Amino acid sequence: MKTPPSDRTRPTSDRLRETLFNVLAPRIEGARFLDLCAGTGAVGIEALSRGAEYATFVDQSRKMCALIEANVSTLGIGDTELEIITAEASEYLRRHAPKGRVPFDIIYCDPPYAADHYSLVNLISDTGGQLLSEDALLIVEHHKKRELPEEFGKLKRYRVLKQGDSVLSFYRWSVA
Repeated sequence: MKTPPSDRTRPTSDRLRETLFNVLAPRIEGARFLDLCAGTGAVGIEALSRGAEYATFVDQSRKMCALIEANVSTLGIGDTELEIITAEASEYLRRHAPKGRVPFDIIYCDPPYAADHYSLVNLISDTGGQLLSEDALLIVEHHKKRELPEEFGKLKRYRVLKQGDSVLSFYRWSVA
């Protein structure tokens, strides 16, 4: 995979990505995957390589979206399996939810550590009924010093994995 064009991108480490997909293994086959704040797209590409049916990549940087496009082209992943969108994450979520599109089974959200994780996850929770399939998962990567609440509306945290300075918080969408 090509390297990012700037040092502002903080890619998910290979080790953390491997841990993530070991946890997701039973759920990834046939899933609709959203890689939000996608950066290089490595997480969404990994989801596709492990059997996800479809992946949407969202990043606000045109350079990063071009890099994702180059990476999926190099790997021979077909356009029917993915969508690459240049947009700020909260803008994308506001536009996507009301359109009645097929909901996502898994959302991986890796905003810059300086970003407002709380507002972004709150927006996902608020639009969850249109955005998330029943029993969907949200995984948020964040810095170990940034605590996230146990619940965001119908999103309930059920697992936390720590590795170095990074933490993965796993939330399950519950309609019950």
